[in-house]
Amino acid sequence: MKWNKVAAKALLGLVVLANASWAKEVTVTDVAGRSVVVDVPVNKVILGEGRQIYLVSALDRDNPFKRVVGWREDFSQADPDNYAIYLKKFPQMASIPTFGGFKDSSFDVEQAVSLKPDVMLLNIESKKATEDAKYIEKLAAAGIPVVYVDFREHPFTNTEPSMRLIGELFGEEQKADDFIKFREEQIARVTDVIAKANPARPKVLIDRAGGYSDDCCMSFGDDNFGKFVEMAGGTNIAKGIIPGTFGTLNPEQIIAANPDQVIVTGGMWDAYVPGGNWVGVGPGANLQEARRKLENLTKRVAMTGIPAVEHQQFHAIWHQFYNSPYQFVAIQQMAKWLHPDLFADLDPEATFRELHEKFLPVDYVSGYWVSLKDAK
Repeated sequence: MKWNKVAAKALLGLVVLANASWAKEVTVTDVAGRSVVVDVPVNKVILGEGRQIYLVSALDRDNPFKRVVGWREDFSQADPDNYAIYLKKFPQMASIPTFGGFKDSSFDVEQAVSLKPDVMLLNIESKKATEDAKYIEKLAAAGIPVVYVDFREHPFTNTEPSMRLIGELFGEEQKADDFIKFREEQIARVTDVIAKANPARPKVLIDRAGGYSDDCCMSFGDDNFGKFVEMAGGTNIAKGIIPGTFGTLNPEQIIAANPDQVIVTGGMWDAYVPGGNWVGVGPGANLQEARRKLENLTKRVAMTGIPAVEHQQFHAIWHQFYNSPYQFVAIQQMAKWLHPDLFADLDPEATFRELHEKFLPVDYVSGYWVSLKDAK
């Protein structure tokens, strides 16, 4: 019995040493070009945006929330349907502490420090606000490194490095690589065909969050959904007008551009604009109601006389494709709208379902897009 106690203590010591040796200090480069020292793999993470869970769930498929000790309260508001799907399977996520944003200065540094995270992941768009408020220095003083990632501002520059970076932090490099490979293959199913066929490119307006407000119309320059259009074989009418990723077109500019197709981005935004005119697409959406609201958007002054309305080439797609590593699904669906003959055999619904089956912990539920061209 005495020998067994000695052996048990020795074994425990070996386990402790093994765990200690597994954790190592590395220097990573984030998407802002900053060198950051982090002990990996990290066990406690604060998500500077709740929607970062779109990738985290692919790396920690068994339990996407096992490392998350705090997160920004945007997932439940910006994407309530997916939030509900995850909540049903992982009810513990409801008890994770939440905090406000950075641009509105509602982030609580003391709260973040009390959670004792190994790292905090921030979206690149919050960089100026965090620098102005000196959040980085305050968190560093408490031994909390900050790493910037990006799936929104420049997704085709930063999505892959962001995925690799989070994969390295989590010690899940292979899972990140597998996801990246799948993403590349699915994008190529569109871009290879477009490059070979070199079709005539329809003029496209991306109506960002159409109906969210009475103003018309927010859109995208040469990135994000603006680049999705080009990759899917269209011409983004805002490309030469909006200098950055995000901006606004006035009705006169839209009418003058005479778009052949309009693609509205939509979501279930009752938390922000209760009862608004936004088009509610997303998992489990009521597509009949979404189509009704989409048709109402054709009656705005900016849509007067344009071919997109005349030929019912008016569509809506899930807004959150703009802020997740799932952009390739949107590119596939847009390609089918822009070039139905070229992509008759492409099934974006099957692609999104395969993504869920291979990488995500929740089942796929349809409802992410709708079109006036669909049968009523």
